[in-house]
Amino acid sequence: MSVYRCPECGFVYDEAAGVPREGFPPGTPFAEVPDDWTCPDCGVRDKLDFVDASPGGSAYHSENSPEAPSPDTPERPS
Repeated sequence: MSVYRCPECGFVYDEAAGVPREGFPPGTPFAEVPDDWTCPDCGVRDKLDFVDASPGGSAYHSENSPEAPSPDTPERPS
């Protein structure tokens, strides 16, 4: 299962866990989340703005993505 991250606040949608408080039970694929759903933590980003934060996820690890960490940048603790 995949994991998606809000680039604004860092909220993570984990398909395995779902977001029950938003009506998405565990196992709900991100593709089944409505396109007009917004981040439940910041409310700013639409679902379409979320990036694939799964290991090997193309959107998060793209060299052209501003969210992709540079090899010289240490990761910030969560």
